[in-house]
Amino acid sequence: MGVKDKRTKILLLLILIGGLDFQEVIFDDRAKTIADIVFNQKTKGILSGMIKEKLIEKVENNQGNKNSTYKLTKTGFQELSLKFPFFRFLKDKWDGKWRIISYEIPETKRHLRDRLRREMAGWGLGPWHRSFWITPHPIIPNLRQLVFGKEEEKYIQAFESNHVFGDKNILIEKVWERSKLDKQYRSLFKTWHSVLSGTNDKISKFTKVIQEYVKVLKGDPGLPVDLLGKNWIGYESWTIFKEIKKILY
Repeated sequence: MGVKDKRTKILLLLILIGGLDFQEVIFDDRAKTIADIVFNQKTKGILSGMIKEKLIEKVENNQGNKNSTYKLTKTGFQELSLKFPFFRFLKDKWDGKWRIISYEIPETKRHLRDRLRREMAGWGLGPWHRSFWITPHPIIPNLRQLVFGKEEEKYIQAFESNHVFGDKNILIEKVWERSKLDKQYRSLFKTWHSVLSGTNDKISKFTKVIQEYVKVLKGDPGLPVDLLGKNWIGYESWTIFKEIKKILY
């Protein structure tokens, strides 16, 4: 799947297979292969912890299926949206506000700056100017929780604002390189076509489709339709992916 963290793998599997309406997903051999998950004691412990945190729910199986069945929760969706912001505005409506984060961390504290960037990676943040980052995603509570009581807290300022003046298309290109992401999606479609035209079995094909999709989704800031328009190629990718899933899964 191209993701190391097992919690994220599980959340991704549930959204990619279960969809935005959080349908139940049976963790059978197909699902385990696609997610590259070994169902050992460590995995079972992670699943139990995620249930306690209300990130996922275990569904009672009344059909005698030996495989466990799970589904994503709203809390789990919000956690996944921090690492893969692409999904957030496929389901939630944007409130129209921008979040602006500024941090001036001294070079002598470089390890704090690197840690902050690493932990915020995937929040849909884009570099507006040096030390100024913006995002339409509602991540201020997550930022507050991340730095509360830590040394880096004193170096950070955060704001919420409306866009008052300026060309939003220019802003989006400057901050998130929309044209570059567009090319990545077009390349993805060609790869999918090649995979589907191959001779491998369905699950091997679907596994490859997801692997290639995740590579692109990692870099998609998940901007809302209000900014990109309904015809944005990223939204088209989700529609195409769902059709592929019907065929292969």
